[in-house]
Amino acid sequence: MILVTGATGTIGREVVRRIPADLAVRIMARDPGRVTGAGAAAEIVHGDFSDPGSLAGVLRGVGTVFLVTNPGGDDDAGFIRAARSAGVRHVVKLSAAAVADSRAEDLITQWQRRNEELLRGSGMEWTLLRPRAFMSNTLSWAGSIRSDDVVRALHGASSNACVDPRDVAEVAVRALTEDGHAGRIHTLTGPEAVSAVEQTAQLAELLRRPLRFEELSPERARAALGARYPADIVEALLESAERGREGAKATVDGTVTALLGRPAGTFRGWAGDHLGAFGNGDR
Repeated sequence: MILVTGATGTIGREVVRRIPADLAVRIMARDPGRVTGAGAAAEIVHGDFSDPGSLAGVLRGVGTVFLVTNPGGDDDAGFIRAARSAGVRHVVKLSAAAVADSRAEDLITQWQRRNEELLRGSGMEWTLLRPRAFMSNTLSWAGSIRSDDVVRALHGASSNACVDPRDVAEVAVRALTEDGHAGRIHTLTGPEAVSAVEQTAQLAELLRRPLRFEELSPERARAALGARYPADIVEALLESAERGREGAKATVDGTVTALLGRPAGTFRGWAGDHLGAFGNGDR
């Protein structure tokens, strides 16, 4: 039995769609009604990281887990204890590439490092997935592109080897279903480093209309992020963006290609497949 957590999130929902239909799959969600794309045989159950009592039933009979947790809490510690008690053999954890950067000391990266260590010391087999930023993060621009033909972002010239979430999900499914991934760390990037300015230009070409890039000051970026995240997470994201401005996120890794036997997806390819989210073409 494979257990998938985070099934309504960016990577989890892509994992659910890609797990072979002949495998036993259980999907844990706080709101099972929000799970989409699951095969007819998948078992969708209620579970909550903050409710240890719910985890015992969710984990019964499970051998392998795809683990996705949200920054800032203690979800990993409780889940790892419950998984070990339930006899889980292998946990594939979604982490972040910044963990390997000794200069990264923001709250989110510290949290990821701590939780990686919890898993590695658990006695269960583990695989760590460390993706760079998801290409889908640019969906946060969709509203201003549709309304004003403008992209507003911090540090527009910063290059990031961002990764297609579908590639991350495909690697996750390989790690969940194939031998040879236990004890391995997979750093996952796209095939090139691109900046927000370059992404804006590519979106403009695909939409066949001009788009303008507007650089946000740190103050404006803090205000915009503050509408979506708690203050401590906002500061962590700003610290992370500053490291990006210094070039910390531009290195391309070949792991996606090596594991999947094909080139990693490009931002242009991802954007072309999600163009409807950004509005119609030339108008």
